[in-house]
Amino acid sequence: MAATLIYLHGFNSSPHSRKACQLGDYLAAERPDIRYRVPQLPSTPAAAWARVEQSLAEAGSGPIGLVGSSLGGFFATGVALRHGVPAVVVNPAVRPQALLAGLLGAQHNPYTGEHYRLEPRHLSELQALDDAPPDASARLWLLQQSGDEVLDYRQALAHYRFARVSLELGGNHAFNGFERYCAQIVRFLEL
Repeated sequence: MAATLIYLHGFNSSPHSRKACQLGDYLAAERPDIRYRVPQLPSTPAAAWARVEQSLAEAGSGPIGLVGSSLGGFFATGVALRHGVPAVVVNPAVRPQALLAGLLGAQHNPYTGEHYRLEPRHLSELQALDDAPPDASARLWLLQQSGDEVLDYRQALAHYRFARVSLELGGNHAFNGFERYCAQIVRFLEL
């Protein structure tokens, strides 16, 4: 059975994000045996989670690993905790329902061109998906840069304290130099 790597993008992003493309380029060149899937996640949390679950079902019975960035890291953590699938989370959103509370109203996804409204019910959807912090049994690797201008990196360090942690000083929310980790990610996910 072929292994599958699923990349989950962040809020108002798409499968064409820089990290998704860098990982795809690495896999195409070095590990073409791995099926790479980057679903376009819907803009609302419940619909995005349904798409994540669909992606898992479509992956079949072979080995599966996830990489999630920002809000995608939140979803990847949920998959790891609920399904036992290993995941690498990159500058992940911790308690995104609190973070997005300040962004209620009109939204525009610059990658897809979609216009939509972020509403209080969407925060409730995120709350329903929010798990307790991962414990030592979850196979998670946190890739974090302290210069993240969107999310407080200290929240991620506290939340993922039992995970494998790679903290780099500086950087940004996009995680500068992500491509340096591609081979290590595949090894960590055992694909």
